[in-house]
Amino acid sequence: MKHITMIFATALLIWSAVASAQEVKFGKVSQAELAQETYPGDPSAPAAVLYKKMRLFYEYRQGLGFSLVTELHERVKIYNQDGFEYATVSERLYKDGRDREDVVSLKAFTYNLVDGKVEKNKLEKSGHFKTGLNKYYDEEKFTMPNVKEGSIIEYQYRVNSPFYWSMDEIVLQYDIPIQYQEVSVAVPEYFNFKPSSKGYLPLSPTYDKTSGKINFTTKQRSGNKVTGTSYNNSTIDYTINKTIFTMREVPALKEEPYVNDMDNYRAAVNYELQFVKFPRSTLENYSTTWEKVVKTIYKSDNFGGQLESSRYFKDDLALLVQGKAGGPEKMMAIFQFVQQRMNWNGYNGFYADKGVKTAYNEKSGNTADINLMLTAMLREAGLDADPVLISTRDHGVPLFPTRKGFNYVICAVSLDGGLILLDASNKFTKPNLLRTNALNWFGKLIKEDGSISTVSVMPENTSRVNTICHMQLDPDGMITGKLRRTHSDYKAYGFRNSYVGIQEDSYLEKLESKNSGMEISAYNIKNDKTVGKPVMESYEFTMEDQISKVGDKMYFSPLFHNTMDENPFSLEERNYPIDFSYPWEERYMISITIPEGYQVEALPEETSLALPNNYGSFRYKIVQQGKMLQLMVNLKMNKAVIPATEYPLVKELYKKVVEKETEKVVLTKNGANGDQDGTSGGR
Repeated sequence: MKHITMIFATALLIWSAVASAQEVKFGKVSQAELAQETYPGDPSAPAAVLYKKMRLFYEYRQGLGFSLVTELHERVKIYNQDGFEYATVSERLYKDGRDREDVVSLKAFTYNLVDGKVEKNKLEKSGHFKTGLNKYYDEEKFTMPNVKEGSIIEYQYRVNSPFYWSMDEIVLQYDIPIQYQEVSVAVPEYFNFKPSSKGYLPLSPTYDKTSGKINFTTKQRSGNKVTGTSYNNSTIDYTINKTIFTMREVPALKEEPYVNDMDNYRAAVNYELQFVKFPRSTLENYSTTWEKVVKTIYKSDNFGGQLESSRYFKDDLALLVQGKAGGPEKMMAIFQFVQQRMNWNGYNGFYADKGVKTAYNEKSGNTADINLMLTAMLREAGLDADPVLISTRDHGVPLFPTRKGFNYVICAVSLDGGLILLDASNKFTKPNLLRTNALNWFGKLIKEDGSISTVSVMPENTSRVNTICHMQLDPDGMITGKLRRTHSDYKAYGFRNSYVGIQEDSYLEKLESKNSGMEISAYNIKNDKTVGKPVMESYEFTMEDQISKVGDKMYFSPLFHNTMDENPFSLEERNYPIDFSYPWEERYMISITIPEGYQVEALPEETSLALPNNYGSFRYKIVQQGKMLQLMVNLKMNKAVIPATEYPLVKELYKKVVEKETEKVVLTKNGANGDQDGTSGGR
């Protein structure tokens, strides 16, 4: 009881230290904070943010104009070794030519409790470095010194950005808890930003207004040699609109499987610039409606301008369409030509990077270079082709009109009354099969006349993996078998992207390692590079350690290494949808020959389960036919996305799947229980 009282007192002391923002000063770390062994609100947390203060505001410099400043002060408690990763802090810094963001005024310390006293270690230059990520971003990173279990790290810095019109997403929820945070955004009246929030945490900001002042100094040169140059000072007063987010006990965002991207459900606020209005100048509009957003994008030379260029591919196009009478033939010939000719350089974007002509000649480019080129070639061939703006899964869903919401472009072809989506930036896509990262709800199709329409990019066809396996058990528990597996559509796409380019020996080593105790021989694969056909692989194998022998009995799960032995859904509640990316089905047809001298004592019962609204189903059936067991297992999800409201039912279905697939077949030696005829002894 005394121990519990001490823990409560420690937690109370820590809470009182952060209950008021003005009481937390940099460097004033208490022994109570350092003595805390677990986070009271989430004892499993490897680390927690005890205090966070973030300020975004504008500074004005004469001759340079406004710049955006972000100041951050964070104090983080490390509870165990899993929390050590939070001792490395990084900032991505945007750059555009000579203009670039910079981190300045960094100071950081690690605090430890040593012999009852607070010991502090300062971040040295050796722990702080900057690297270039790509042509658009640098990364500033620092790793705190002398971090141990129980350490507290604290850092403070500011980011100066000349890109005053663009605010990064303001993240209000981490993968670890936040005990207290205060985030303020102060914007001069000249800039009108539209905020939009995401995530499932309630946000209740407060608002305030303050005043700002711009001081100008101008000089005038007079013709009088005596008076020379004179200087005039003037000021402009303006209003600053301030928004403050104050939050306590922010829970960690818990990772769960089958989410399009966890960051899409993280509590955060985005600010999109709507218009700018400086004194004595006209109002400059930015994004207000989807029509205006799309029109602005289409007018760019790096977008619409790329669709007007055709001279660079005319000779090749003439050869491609020669003898192709119908639209489908022309489309496939052009699509496959661009797909095989071009190599994606790893950059997404809806604006061309190199420009289509240069990319065509170099055979490399970003997604816009490739897919705008594809669109232009299809149009030149007489097809009704248009670009489609989309946002990738890791970029979020643009629910409101915003130019920042898109980061990708594909091509759509209207053909025979239907719409066919094409993405030539990957070698293994095909018509209406896009890269999985592009399967993100909807896109905006842009016609040549500037009109737009919303199109779904979510797949409807079911992608399948079918496995047929024949296995023979021997009396010692050794398994020999033959397996044939077929992958179709997105299952084949995923397999090709993982398999092609890897040495077969390396692939088989990984396959054997994944299926512990397996040795593979006579491996064969078909259609691994033939897009449009199912990938078929087959092999022979032996396995050990899959059967438990106790006395005269054998126990085993008839799916063996394919058994689902753990429910992937672990949260009690889930606020975000279950996203499988595409409808899918996994089917197993397995035959097992019973070893000589054994007979069946018990078999798992047949099970058939279904989710409401035809979301999915599970079937399991095993029967005995002489000395052979025949197993059929089918797990199917008919919808790419299942609402969060159905999470309890999906979780329960998977629980039943685990229970059934881990259920054992029981074999017993002939004569051990007086039964000699070899017939089924199932339940």
